[in-house]
Parts: sequence; C-alpha cells; structure tokens
Amino acid sequence: MDWSACDIVEINPRKVSGAPILKGTRVQADSIVENYQTGSDIEEIAENFAIPAASVRELLAFAASTVLSIAQCE
Repeated sequence: MDWSACDIVEINPRKVSGAPILKGTRVQADSIVENYQTGSDIEEIAENFAIPAASVRELLAFAASTVLSIAQCE
C-alpha cells in the first residue's frame, strides 16, 4: 500500500529500513493493518503497540479509503 498521502505515516530510510511507520514511533503501518485483519480490535492494537487508539483509527480509515479507491478504479 502507498502510505505517502497519509499524514500520520512517515517513510525514512534511517528508520526501520525505510518501512512506512507511524510518525514519532517505530511501529510499521502495515503491522497495524495486519493485526486488524487478523482479528485484533482497535483498543488491543493500541495497547499492544503503545500508541493512541485515535492513531490506529486514523491509519485504518486511510487504509480502507485507499482500498476502496483502488477497487472503484478496477
């Protein structure tokens, strides 16, 4: 997924080998999505990664809107 348009995600080659991460953390954006897809709820993800639940919600909303946009183009 292209995270470049997500305001709370940064891509920096000096952090986590350039993987997209939540700004100010080392938490990979894809890890949050994967945890949600495998059944973890938002509060559980926030607790496990020690990040605000609002950040999890915002990231998942971005991911969902991106997937919908791609599906509509196909």
